[in-house]
Amino acid sequence: MARILDPEGAHLAALRRAADFEGRRVLEMGCGEGRLTQGIAVEAASVVAFDPDAASVTQAQGSLPSDLADRVTFKVALAEELEIERGAFDLVVFSWSL
Repeated sequence: MARILDPEGAHLAALRRAADFEGRRVLEMGCGEGRLTQGIAVEAASVVAFDPDAASVTQAQGSLPSDLADRVTFKVALAEELEIERGAFDLVVFSWSL
């Protein structure tokens, strides 16, 4: 049975009110189990999603639909460990990660 990550769509709706993901390069900090990643990836040009918890990242990778696989890159990392080139992303999402 597939797990529904945001059954009411409330979290994604709130993010969409704050930002337009269409065609954007998105960095998702603290992606966890991919609760928001899929919804963001549907609209974004690309998503790099990372989390320090390897088990959560593995779960996120496993639940990603194959039609989104070319848009999403998952990483196991701490924010301070990532080397990000200036201008590499249009938007950064940091939600429910504290």
